[in-house]
Amino acid sequence: MSDLKQFDHYLRSDGPAALVVREPLMPVEGTDGVLFPATFAAGDNFAGGYNIDPNSGGINVCLVDSVGSQANRIEPLFAEEKYKHLIPQIVVKAGDKEVNLLDAGHRAGDALVRCSSLQKTLQDAFKSVLNGDAGPLAKIAPTSLVFGVWDSRDTQAKLPRIVASTIRAYNVRKLTRSAQFNPATEFVNDKLLDEPTDKATKDAYAERGFIHVPASGSHGGVIADGGIRRDATLGLAALRLLFAGKDEPKTLALRRYILGLALTAFTHNPSGYLRQGCLLVVNPAEPREFVEVLPTGERKPATITHADALQYATEAAKAFGVGESQTVEFDRDRAKRDVKGESDVRPTASRRGRRAAGAQPEAPNAG
Repeated sequence: MSDLKQFDHYLRSDGPAALVVREPLMPVEGTDGVLFPATFAAGDNFAGGYNIDPNSGGINVCLVDSVGSQANRIEPLFAEEKYKHLIPQIVVKAGDKEVNLLDAGHRAGDALVRCSSLQKTLQDAFKSVLNGDAGPLAKIAPTSLVFGVWDSRDTQAKLPRIVASTIRAYNVRKLTRSAQFNPATEFVNDKLLDEPTDKATKDAYAERGFIHVPASGSHGGVIADGGIRRDATLGLAALRLLFAGKDEPKTLALRRYILGLALTAFTHNPSGYLRQGCLLVVNPAEPREFVEVLPTGERKPATITHADALQYATEAAKAFGVGESQTVEFDRDRAKRDVKGESDVRPTASRRGRRAAGAQPEAPNAG
């Protein structure tokens, strides 16, 4: 049985600021293999494509997987059989589809769950957060406390990420690739189809695979001459900002529970498959760092295993009391009213003020 006090030094005000992992990675083909980073849409003076930032020293940094994307890859862990006992399983039935809250991009602040019978429960939980009590939110959506959440459509309650992970590649060489599609037969030359007489018809032929289609100079991945690294942080200083009101025993139980979930997520090795052309594994030739970082900047080796974390999380969850799992229906009528600002839950004063001023809604908290 795990000792619930074993990590209490992480919860003290004079404890470490964070746990940090720096993990060298490489493509499965080898350190000189080609990998495909994430691509992003154009906007804000960004041309779109790979996010590659140069610095004054000439070494560039390429974002391979963002903090939001990493969170969305790790969080569904808690729906797996081995871990599902740690949290309430909240599922929303939307038509023929069932969506676990763990798969909702904005977690407890997502429109999917907001437009269900849980709407009022979640708003009350967010209001409790604003009043200094994160306990009600931990009973229904505890991973929102681990990976961060922003109730940007209503109360404006915002909780920081306790666990954050990002993958970057360094000093990359950008490649391009070209391709040529050849149809199975010459549909036009063989008189199987008429010669296209306008651009719209020719585009339709190309889209449906009836003519040759060249594709030149598209994104071809990168080679990371400076290596690839996953940087992950468990912000203990942020975790210590969680309270269950002024009740110290409840606050301790809450913090232990969230710490257990955070350690479980933090020590779990996420899948190496990020996207087509980007399958990464640990680089055994480079040292992996796992340390406690003290407020003084001193770094001490950490030795917590995933098994240790899971055992502790299980005991902490029992002591806190995991919330009730439930399946609810997405309410189409509620969603229509929500779009019009006529939802069953009255908007908070700050939200009413923005509407009265004709302000645009806040940007969502992606990931």
